[in-house]
Amino acid sequence: MSTVAPPVVRLEPERGVSPFAPPSAGIDPDPDRGWLRRLWPLVASRRLALIVAVVTGLSSLFITIGVPLVVRATIDRALDQRTAPLAPYVVTLLVMAGALFALRATYRYLLFTTAYGVETDLRDLVYSHLTRLSFSFYDRTPSGELISRANSDIRSVQVLLAFGPLAVLSTFTFLFALVVMASIDIGLTIVAVATMPLVYFVGVRMRERIFPLMWITQARMADVATVVDENINGTRVVKAFAAEGSQINKLAEAAQRLRWAAVATVDARARFSPIIEALPRLGVAGILLYGGWLVIEGDLTIGTIVAFNSYVIMISVPFRLLGFLLMQTQRAAASCARIYEILDTAPDIVDRPDATDLVDPEGALELRDVTFRYPASVGGDDARPTVLRGFSLSVAPGETMAIVGRTGSGKSTIIRLLPRFYDVDEGQVCIDGHDVRDLTLTSLRHHIGVVFDDPFLFSTSIRDNIAFARPSASDAEVESAARAAQAHGFIMELSHGYDTVIGERGYTLSGGQRQRIAIARTLLANPRVLVLDDATSAIDAQVEEEIHRALETLLVDRTTILIAHRLSTISLADRVALVEDGAVIAVGTHDELLTREPLYREVLASVESRDGAD
Repeated sequence: MSTVAPPVVRLEPERGVSPFAPPSAGIDPDPDRGWLRRLWPLVASRRLALIVAVVTGLSSLFITIGVPLVVRATIDRALDQRTAPLAPYVVTLLVMAGALFALRATYRYLLFTTAYGVETDLRDLVYSHLTRLSFSFYDRTPSGELISRANSDIRSVQVLLAFGPLAVLSTFTFLFALVVMASIDIGLTIVAVATMPLVYFVGVRMRERIFPLMWITQARMADVATVVDENINGTRVVKAFAAEGSQINKLAEAAQRLRWAAVATVDARARFSPIIEALPRLGVAGILLYGGWLVIEGDLTIGTIVAFNSYVIMISVPFRLLGFLLMQTQRAAASCARIYEILDTAPDIVDRPDATDLVDPEGALELRDVTFRYPASVGGDDARPTVLRGFSLSVAPGETMAIVGRTGSGKSTIIRLLPRFYDVDEGQVCIDGHDVRDLTLTSLRHHIGVVFDDPFLFSTSIRDNIAFARPSASDAEVESAARAAQAHGFIMELSHGYDTVIGERGYTLSGGQRQRIAIARTLLANPRVLVLDDATSAIDAQVEEEIHRALETLLVDRTTILIAHRLSTISLADRVALVEDGAVIAVGTHDELLTREPLYREVLASVESRDGAD
């Protein structure tokens, strides 16, 4: 069937309205502030829940402190001295128990809701920032490490926010209980708290030991995640080279390093936590000894010693939690530092303050004396080889330009500069005379569609993959784009047609099928400038010819850049640019270059010989 080129879309790209509320706040941007102060805006945005949680928590605290006093009066007056009836005390204790249940349920619910809300907001902030970061960031940062920071590190923060306030509340319980104990008997109180200074010093030592270990543990968890992520995504390469054994050894090595850090952390906890928990128990033993002697001598009532023991249990709770709190605080601090490293990283490619939208472009492209080097992942500028040097090329509106050159000549780099995936070091990249750096990224990339030589497909239906750039596209529009890319035939042969869910990265399809889906996806977006980066390299000659016949119609009045190797692809072009060592050697028609440029003939001959060998 004939394919009619649809009108080129001039509008801004679709922006779906999210049903979810954005984060109510962000982190404090000042990197010199402590990790908790930087996190505080996210917590403070839920101040109402926090205020209610604090009020209910303190209310439960006062009731908790009052329970031993009621028990003391019950034992002394109703059971020992029998000067008061038992029933009122029982009713009072039942009411206090009911109030404690309601209050504790309320503040625990609010605390956990707040903690999970902050976790959700932090994930949103990290993911949103990751979508804004430039290609150079991903060039130097392993994806497994990012996944680790966006998951386990954020979860560490959530655990502290959920349980940390409970530990703080137990500290207030300790203070109030201490006051009540002192009002009952100052001597017993001194015996009870005699070991507390030692607990403090042991806790400080534990903190100094655990903090660096927690940082190392989180980093090595990220290393393990990176190895797993790379082996899952690259499983076909691993199996192709029968490298399963070496990769298992690599994972075992990373896991062994993680094990060392985890064992060192556990060892530190095993050394300090028992001491922190045992020291208060020495105070309990002293209370039983001294308090029991006072009861025998008649200086203390049985109810008082029972109440006192209840308070001793209360003041020992914070010290049982101290080890957990210290460890989790250090883990959260290390995790926040790793999260802030992402959030503090500024994207290299951003809109200028005075950037304007690209509206209704004609599609004239020009690279003016461009010099470009990829950002270095390690080292300084010396580690950045020059990819393009003095590169100049003009493409007229509606013209189809093929770019031909040997491997490593800089062809693919050119198409990464057009939509501003990277910025040039020197020179200019222009569209309709506008420097791309003066245009908004959204409008620029809306009008420039790129089909890469190694297309990425999502683990969803074929329909959703094609409609990725235009989610609101009708089924008819999706099918029309698929027909233009010669994909409709094989799609209908699949088990569920356009509703077939493809595997991760589209690996359940052949290379040629993936390329056709990617071409259909770009054609549906219908950009004013179309860039094909050797996009038919994995397609057999017959299908390629069918695609080319469709493209001949679709490329009318559309500026097109073809990174080409095959003569069949070059034949679509109005002109050809020959590139060598990052510079344009010659520009002309295919026949002109074939006549006057020996290098052009050499490049084509090498491609033909390679295709023939295939």
